[in-house]
Amino acid sequence: MTTTNSVRADSNVSKSSATFRVLAMPQNTADKVRSTMRSPGYGHPASVELATGYGPCRLCLRTFRISEERRILFTFDPFYQLEPLPLPGPVFIHEQECTRYDEHSGFPEDLRSHRLTLNAYGDRRRLLAEEYIEDGLVEPVIERLLGDSRIRYIHVRDTEAGCYDFRIERA
Repeated sequence: MTTTNSVRADSNVSKSSATFRVLAMPQNTADKVRSTMRSPGYGHPASVELATGYGPCRLCLRTFRISEERRILFTFDPFYQLEPLPLPGPVFIHEQECTRYDEHSGFPEDLRSHRLTLNAYGDRRRLLAEEYIEDGLVEPVIERLLGDSRIRYIHVRDTEAGCYDFRIERA
Protein backbone atom coordinates (compact mmCIF):
# COMPACT_ATOMS: atom_id res chain seq x y z
CA MET A 1 0.00 0.00 0.00
CA THR A 2 1.61 3.25 -1.14
CA THR A 3 0.29 6.77 -0.79
CA THR A 4 1.68 10.27 -0.91
CA ASN A 5 1.20 12.67 1.96
CA SER A 6 -1.27 15.37 1.12
CA VAL A 7 -2.15 16.33 4.69
CA ARG A 8 -1.66 20.01 5.58
CA ALA A 9 -1.30 20.81 9.27
CA ASP A 10 0.72 22.90 11.71
CA SER A 11 4.19 21.35 12.01
CA ASN A 12 4.82 23.07 15.34
CA VAL A 13 3.66 20.11 17.40
CA SER A 14 4.60 20.40 21.08
CA LYS A 15 7.47 18.07 21.86
CA SER A 16 5.97 17.18 25.23
CA SER A 17 2.62 16.25 23.66
CA ALA A 18 4.09 13.84 21.11
CA THR A 19 2.54 10.39 21.14
CA PHE A 20 5.60 8.87 19.55
CA ARG A 21 9.30 8.35 20.25
CA VAL A 22 12.12 8.90 17.77
CA LEU A 23 14.71 6.15 18.20
CA ALA A 24 18.16 6.87 16.82
CA MET A 25 20.80 4.17 16.63
CA PRO A 26 21.81 2.92 20.11
CA GLN A 27 24.72 4.80 21.70
CA ASN A 28 26.62 1.56 22.34
CA THR A 29 26.46 0.69 18.62
CA ALA A 30 28.04 4.00 17.62
CA ASP A 31 30.65 3.67 20.40
CA LYS A 32 31.59 0.18 19.22
CA VAL A 33 31.92 1.28 15.59
CA ARG A 34 34.12 4.24 16.56
CA SER A 35 36.38 2.10 18.75
CA THR A 36 36.74 -0.93 16.44
CA MET A 37 36.10 0.58 12.97
CA ARG A 38 34.01 -2.53 12.25
CA SER A 39 30.32 -3.04 11.54
CA PRO A 40 28.68 -4.58 14.62
CA GLY A 41 27.31 -8.04 13.99
CA TYR A 42 29.03 -8.33 10.62
CA GLY A 43 32.67 -7.45 11.17
CA HIS A 44 32.90 -5.59 7.86
CA PRO A 45 35.47 -2.79 7.91
CA ALA A 46 34.03 0.68 8.45
CA SER A 47 35.44 3.60 6.47
CA VAL A 48 35.89 7.30 7.18
CA GLU A 49 35.36 10.07 4.65
CA LEU A 50 34.71 13.76 4.43
CA ALA A 51 30.94 14.24 4.14
CA THR A 52 29.86 14.43 0.51
CA GLY A 53 26.14 14.27 1.35
CA TYR A 54 23.85 15.56 4.06
CA GLY A 55 23.36 12.23 5.86
CA PRO A 56 22.04 12.38 8.58
CA CYS A 57 24.18 10.98 11.38
CA ARG A 58 22.16 7.99 12.65
CA LEU A 59 23.06 8.82 16.26
CA CYS A 60 22.43 12.56 16.70
CA LEU A 61 20.12 12.78 13.64
CA ARG A 62 21.73 16.04 12.50
CA THR A 63 22.62 16.51 8.87
CA PHE A 64 26.31 16.54 7.97
CA ARG A 65 28.07 19.74 6.97
CA ILE A 66 29.21 18.76 3.48
CA SER A 67 32.98 19.03 2.90
CA GLU A 68 33.47 19.98 6.58
CA GLU A 69 32.60 17.01 8.81
CA ARG A 70 34.10 13.53 8.69
CA ARG A 71 31.75 10.58 8.89
CA ILE A 72 32.01 6.82 9.34
CA LEU A 73 30.24 4.53 6.88
CA PHE A 74 29.33 1.02 8.06
CA THR A 75 26.77 -1.77 7.76
CA PHE A 76 23.80 -1.59 10.16
CA ASP A 77 20.72 -3.78 10.61
CA PRO A 78 17.75 -1.62 11.69
CA PHE A 79 15.79 -4.78 12.52
CA TYR A 80 18.38 -6.05 15.04
CA GLN A 81 16.61 -7.28 18.21
CA LEU A 82 13.22 -6.48 16.61
CA GLU A 83 12.90 -9.26 14.07
CA PRO A 84 14.67 -12.60 13.52
CA LEU A 85 15.69 -11.92 9.91
CA PRO A 86 18.23 -9.17 9.20
CA LEU A 87 18.02 -6.50 6.52
CA PRO A 88 21.35 -4.63 6.73
CA GLY A 89 22.35 -1.54 4.82
CA PRO A 90 24.83 1.34 4.83
CA VAL A 91 24.61 4.15 7.39
CA PHE A 92 26.75 7.06 8.57
CA ILE A 93 27.66 8.49 11.97
CA HIS A 94 29.93 11.40 12.87
CA GLU A 95 33.56 10.36 13.24
CA GLN A 96 33.78 12.50 16.38
CA GLU A 97 31.55 11.80 19.38
CA CYS A 98 28.08 13.29 19.26
CA THR A 99 25.07 13.01 21.55
CA ARG A 100 22.31 10.51 20.79
CA TYR A 101 19.07 12.18 19.75
CA ASP A 102 16.62 12.52 22.66
CA GLU A 103 13.77 10.15 21.80
CA HIS A 104 11.19 12.52 23.35
CA SER A 105 12.27 15.56 21.30
CA GLY A 106 9.75 15.09 18.52
CA PHE A 107 10.63 14.80 14.88
CA PRO A 108 14.20 15.95 14.05
CA GLU A 109 14.07 19.45 12.58
CA ASP A 110 17.11 18.86 10.35
CA LEU A 111 15.16 16.24 8.41
CA ARG A 112 11.95 18.15 7.69
CA SER A 113 13.36 19.56 4.45
CA HIS A 114 14.27 16.10 3.13
CA ARG A 115 12.10 13.86 1.00
CA LEU A 116 11.23 11.00 3.36
CA THR A 117 9.66 7.57 3.13
CA LEU A 118 7.85 6.17 6.17
CA ASN A 119 7.63 2.37 6.17
CA ALA A 120 5.13 1.09 8.73
CA TYR A 121 5.74 -2.47 9.91
CA GLY A 122 3.60 -5.03 11.66
CA ASP A 123 4.58 -8.35 13.17
CA ARG A 124 7.33 -10.37 11.46
CA ARG A 125 8.61 -7.34 9.53
CA ARG A 126 5.49 -7.21 7.40
CA LEU A 127 5.26 -3.88 5.56
CA LEU A 128 1.72 -2.60 6.12
CA ALA A 129 1.98 0.94 4.75
CA GLU A 130 4.41 3.21 2.97
CA GLU A 131 4.05 6.99 2.94
CA TYR A 132 6.06 9.63 1.09
CA ILE A 133 6.59 12.99 2.79
CA GLU A 134 7.74 15.92 0.69
CA ASP A 135 6.42 18.88 2.67
CA GLY A 136 7.98 18.30 6.12
CA LEU A 137 4.58 17.75 7.73
CA VAL A 138 5.26 14.35 9.23
CA GLU A 139 3.29 14.36 12.49
CA PRO A 140 -0.19 13.89 10.98
CA VAL A 141 1.09 10.94 8.94
CA ILE A 142 2.90 9.40 11.93
CA GLU A 143 -0.19 9.78 14.12
CA ARG A 144 -2.41 8.18 11.48
CA LEU A 145 -0.03 5.26 10.96
CA LEU A 146 0.41 4.63 14.68
CA GLY A 147 -3.36 4.80 15.07
CA ASP A 148 -3.46 1.43 13.32
CA SER A 149 -3.03 -1.18 16.08
CA ARG A 150 -1.38 -3.59 13.63
CA ILE A 151 1.59 -1.27 13.17
CA ARG A 152 4.43 -1.93 15.65
CA TYR A 153 6.93 0.67 14.44
CA ILE A 154 7.87 2.94 11.55
CA HIS A 155 11.20 3.17 9.77
CA VAL A 156 12.04 6.60 8.38
CA ARG A 157 14.16 6.44 5.24
CA ASP A 158 15.62 8.99 2.86
CA THR A 159 13.50 8.77 -0.29
CA GLU A 160 16.30 9.77 -2.66
CA ALA A 161 19.09 7.55 -1.27
CA GLY A 162 16.81 4.84 0.13
CA CYS A 163 18.83 4.65 3.34
CA TYR A 164 17.46 3.92 6.81
CA ASP A 165 17.52 6.99 9.10
CA PHE A 166 15.73 6.05 12.35
CA ARG A 167 12.74 4.27 13.94
CA ILE A 168 9.52 5.68 15.38
CA GLU A 169 7.46 3.89 18.04
CA ARG A 170 4.49 4.78 20.21
CA ALA A 171 5.40 6.76 23.33
